[in-house]
Amino acid sequence: MRVLLVGAGGVGTAITRIAARRTFFEAMVVADYDPARSEAAVAAVGDDGRFVAARVDAGDTAAVAELLARHRCDVLLNATDPRFVMPLFQAARAGGAAYLDMAMSLSRPHPDRPYEECGVKLGDAQFAEAADWEKAGALALVGMGVEPGLSDVFARYAADELFDEIEEIGVRDGANLTVDGYDFAPSFSIWTTIEECLNPPVVYEAGRGWFTTAPFSEPEVFDFPEGIGEVECVNVEHEEVLLVPRWVDARRVTFKYGLGREFIETLKTLHLLGLDRTEPVTVPGADGPVAVSPRDVVAACLPDPATLGERMHGKTCAGTWVRGSKDGAPREVYLYHVVDNQWSMAEYGCQAVVWQTAVNPVVALELVATGAWTGSGVLGPEAFPAGPFLDLLTAYGSPWGMREQ
Repeated sequence: MRVLLVGAGGVGTAITRIAARRTFFEAMVVADYDPARSEAAVAAVGDDGRFVAARVDAGDTAAVAELLARHRCDVLLNATDPRFVMPLFQAARAGGAAYLDMAMSLSRPHPDRPYEECGVKLGDAQFAEAADWEKAGALALVGMGVEPGLSDVFARYAADELFDEIEEIGVRDGANLTVDGYDFAPSFSIWTTIEECLNPPVVYEAGRGWFTTAPFSEPEVFDFPEGIGEVECVNVEHEEVLLVPRWVDARRVTFKYGLGREFIETLKTLHLLGLDRTEPVTVPGADGPVAVSPRDVVAACLPDPATLGERMHGKTCAGTWVRGSKDGAPREVYLYHVVDNQWSMAEYGCQAVVWQTAVNPVVALELVATGAWTGSGVLGPEAFPAGPFLDLLTAYGSPWGMREQ
């Protein structure tokens, strides 16, 4: 397998460090708009000749397709933010490569009823091209990070191994991470965090389909394992709700994020001030007016999450809560994956949140490379058997857990 990795930020860099310990691939081209970032990511894996740095504009489909051809890559791994999903998705198809991402094409709220009805849903643009991928016998594995990604694998595992009938699948994400020296320092891309937290959350119910609700709705306190404890979780727009019902039979699917009251209030303030907007606004500059995106300004003013590892303390938990029945008796479980920041920093030099996101696409690539996962079309993680993935994740040194509720 020859891989083109686009995006050498925190997650992309963690991908290289994880992949360097595995033997399933022949080459990995690490490409970024900023050549210093791709060169740094390659330098971090030492003298491993399988890695090479390159520069590419992720929004330039033709340039990405050319890079795929030049290096004879047969898979494109997208580690950029969701703005670049469609150019990279289309570049992979044009270049005859398989495709894998960790976030799906962007949504657009319903123009008149944003908190009741879906407009353009996450992933709609990709699924619209599914027939072309299937006809070509090509695979686009979408939403294969941790959430979405591992959380979807957990949903498939629950359906296959743990339940006869499922009432609800609810992804629940929480952490007790703190960052020394910062009152507000998101542990993941603030651009992506603003996008998913301020958009109308989507809920799925059998017989009704997908519908939306208000941001931060339906708060609940969820008790996370391994010492994290109780965290208030709220509805957030996320890909699992759009993916799970396509392959797993459940009467209800939700996603709730443990944001914390202070974080929620900060996001609400950004929205109130219009600082969550992506459309450029004109501001004075030294050489005349300059057009800038308010959200990009917010991101530029905050520390890069990838650089916070030495200051971070605590654990992050991604997991899938499932309620239903087995052998006629009620059952409720929480399948989860916890990463301790102290461990990920000591073992890989990567902070916990980016490492947890990065390990899952590498595991998936290895399953595709070995033939354990095969398919064509636009497929989510729950379209594949869960057992091989969970076994390999454990073999990577990061076991998952299950708690009966």
